[in-house]
Parts: sequence; structure tokens; C-alpha cells
Amino acid sequence: MEILAIVSAGVIGGAILMYVVLDGFDLGVGILFPFAPGESARDAMINSVAPVWDGNETWLVLGGGGLLVFFPTAYSIALPAFYIPIMAMLFALIFRGVTFEFRHTAHTSVHLWNRSFFFGSLIAAFMQGVLAGALVQGVHVEEMRYAGGMFDWLTPFTVLTGIGVVAGYGLLGAGWLIYKTEGPLQDWARRAAVVLGGGVLVAMGAVSVMTPLLRPAIAERWFGGINLIYFAPVPFLTAALAIWLFYSIFTKRELAPFLSAIGLFILGFFGLAISLYPDIVPPSVTVWDAVAPYSSVVFALVGVALVLPMVLGYTVYAYSVFHGKVREGEGYGQHD
Repeated sequence: MEILAIVSAGVIGGAILMYVVLDGFDLGVGILFPFAPGESARDAMINSVAPVWDGNETWLVLGGGGLLVFFPTAYSIALPAFYIPIMAMLFALIFRGVTFEFRHTAHTSVHLWNRSFFFGSLIAAFMQGVLAGALVQGVHVEEMRYAGGMFDWLTPFTVLTGIGVVAGYGLLGAGWLIYKTEGPLQDWARRAAVVLGGGVLVAMGAVSVMTPLLRPAIAERWFGGINLIYFAPVPFLTAALAIWLFYSIFTKRELAPFLSAIGLFILGFFGLAISLYPDIVPPSVTVWDAVAPYSSVVFALVGVALVLPMVLGYTVYAYSVFHGKVREGEGYGQHD
């Protein structure tokens, strides 16, 4: 059963990582939206993500639904602890989705939908960062129930992680636009990537310093004994990717900035996993404490084994079909 619990946690973690990488760049495009150099550029930006954005959010459903199925105890603790940021995130995603359907038919109200797209993306990204920070700082649990207050999740640390995720998604969005666009919009995206890349590195450094101070157990995990040697590749690889990011931007590569931004998120995710394992609701509820009964886990894993290849196949197919450049004045977001 211990192995099944780890496999189940891996499924949820993988789904969340896929969501962060895939939906992160289209949220990032929304975050960059009001700063774009003109309305035709905004049309191209929304056209670049319109064919794939809804498929990207499939991974959020898998992650949230998987938590309920595989770890119902953790779900029952996390939902009341984070009810406000979770609901704010979901409403922002819904409101943002409506924008895709209304903006391209709007004429006099297009500026309203532009703002809606921006604020929906911004709030969703910020709340996701807040949720990550709230997990790291820990949840007050007594007798396997949430025993904290309604706003325990809101602290200076979680605000910092929220801002960091907003900057990170913005970087992903800028990297995506470098890859998918050309001309003045691509040049603008490169300049945005430089600024956002610097912001991401500052946020990552601040969080890396504050986290061990916030929870000494995490400091022990990273720096205790031989662990310092085992986990040293993570910060070194992060530094190498950061150098590659800026090098690829200044040498005008097209795909490399996007891939390096994805790499930074993957390394950040592994750093988070190293800090929290084996807790699923830090600091006191482990994956083995919260895992569902054996029969439920096996049944759910069989379902995942059947469905996951189809989701992956659809994702690969969608990105291969819409792999070309997006040009200003063409497609979904065109306005007369």
C-alpha cells in the first residue's frame, strides 16, 4: 500500500506539473495582454492560445479530482483551509474562459473583455501561487481536521509566492509568444521576457531564503548531512537554466526561451517536492495517513491508466496541428 500511495501522489503531482507548464503560458499571455503594443498584437496573442487553452485546463481537473479520489482525507482538510483562494481561482478561470467566446464578437465592448482577460489571468495565477506558498508554510491540523482560521493562508510569504508565480507565468507567456509570433510582437515579447526573467529569479531567491527560515524541518531536509550533496544539482541546474534563458533571448533564439522557462518551473516543482515529501498536507499529514482504501486506489489507477494516454494523445495532436506561427490580423481574435 505504501507503493500505491507514492504512485498516486506521483499521478497528482504529474498532473499539477503538466497544468502549471501548459496552462501557465496561456495565463501568462493574459497577464501580458494590457501591455501589448496595439490591438492587432492582442488579437495575435489570443489567437496563439485559443486552440489549446481549454485542453490545458484538463490537467487541473485531473489533479483536483485525483486528490479527492486518491487522498480524500487530504482533500477534506485542504478545501476548508484554502476555500477562498480556490474559489477565487476557479471563478477567475471561468470568467477568463468567457472572454475567449465574447471578445472576438465584441465591437464597442472589446476593451472590457481585454480587461476581463487580464484580470482573470492575473487572479488565477496569483491564487495558484498563494496556494503553493500556503502549503509550504503549513496547515494547522488537529485529529485529521482543519483547525485553523479562514485567512491563515494569507501571509507575507504567500503574497510573495503569489507574485512569483504571476512573474513566472508571465515569463512562460513571453516565451510562448517569442516562439509563436514574429516581427514587432516577437521583439516586444523578448523585451518582456528579460524583465520577467529577472523578476522570477529575484522571487525564486527570496522564496529559497525564506522557506528554510519559515520551517526549520525544510532547512534540515536540504542542508542536513549528506542531503546537501544529493540536492545540490537542483540550484546549480537552476542557475544554468537562468543563464541559458537570457543567452537565448539575447541571441534571438525562438524556442529556447520557452523551453528554459519551462525548465525553471520543473526545477522549482522538484524543489517543492523535495521540501514537502512525504507530507501531502504539511507539516503533519503524510501521503500514507491520507491515502484512500486499497480497492479505491487500485480502481482509480486503472482508470488513470486508461484515460491518461488519451489525454496525452489529444494534447500532442492539438499542439502538432497548431504548431505554426500566428500572424497579426489573422484568425480567432481578428477585429474589423
